[in-house]
Amino acid sequence: MRTILVASALSLVIGLLATPLWIRIVRRLGYGQMIREEGPKAHLGKRGTPTMGGTVLIVAALAGYAIAHLATLTRPTASGMLVLFLMAGLGLVGFVDDYIKVFKQRSLGLRSGAKMIGILIVGVIFALSSLRFPNRYDITPTTTHLSFLRDFGPSIGPWFFVLWALAMIAGTSNAVNLTDGLDGLAAGAVGMILGAYILISDRQLRGSCTLALRFGCYTVRDPLDLAVVAAAALGALIGFLWWNAPPAMIFMGDTGSLALGGVIVGLALSTQTEILLAILAGLPVIITLSVITQVGSFKLTGRRVFKMAPLQHHFELSGWAETTIVVRFWLISALCVATGLALFYLDNPHFLLPL
Repeated sequence: MRTILVASALSLVIGLLATPLWIRIVRRLGYGQMIREEGPKAHLGKRGTPTMGGTVLIVAALAGYAIAHLATLTRPTASGMLVLFLMAGLGLVGFVDDYIKVFKQRSLGLRSGAKMIGILIVGVIFALSSLRFPNRYDITPTTTHLSFLRDFGPSIGPWFFVLWALAMIAGTSNAVNLTDGLDGLAAGAVGMILGAYILISDRQLRGSCTLALRFGCYTVRDPLDLAVVAAAALGALIGFLWWNAPPAMIFMGDTGSLALGGVIVGLALSTQTEILLAILAGLPVIITLSVITQVGSFKLTGRRVFKMAPLQHHFELSGWAETTIVVRFWLISALCVATGLALFYLDNPHFLLPL
């Protein structure tokens, strides 16, 4: 438990102190955010705001995790390292995308195909590796079963699992990317999800089948270290959000949004709560559905359902203030996270009772 507290505290401090330094570096280099001309006109005033803030977020999370293990004399685990790899790998894809935008001074970076290839390469490495590294109980970081509150049903086999994991990774990272766009919106929503995964991992640790075979016990490989990963990412995110809150002094860019999508989907796969993630990440899911609805409606009927997609821009064009949208969407996210946690905690409430 000390490792969780140390990781969150260290990453928070690093994020708070390193972000303004990164802001000065980015300003000196002239790496400002490019704004789409077809976007809300209110966003044109944000042109030139320092971007790629996700770089600090990733570094702070990795440093907090590593130093916490050194300080508490504990070993990193395969599960924790793989989730951090997924976070950093997707963040690197986003960094390349952001760098192209600022270097070529345009609002579009990597082509969608190249971006997806990068995401899939990182995802394949994660998915295949996560089925290896069994511990002494022969438990691997992920399993070939589908999961909601825990694994269920027959094994889908390693190849179908890889395809399932890739769909989750691509979908979640892009959902968080679509949620980004208003100051603090994505950071606040993902922060709540990370907080939920600290609680979920803690419950799985206390009810682990490796401690005792009890009714409703959990077969997660490294629940404690997954809580450390979630805490490190949350601390770094809070440190970043301090500077990203409206009006933002820095944007996370695709570097941050893809990395955050990676860490929460990695936690979902490793804690055997894959389908539960759709509830915990209810806000990104709703926003993604708004884009799918808008595109589908326009292609089929030639009409738009919303004034603009993603959904947050529809409310901007409807006259809502940016801070109003952010706070209200945070409330929606909080309700989704609370619902997901309630479902998880109501599952086998007497799991501590012996068989």
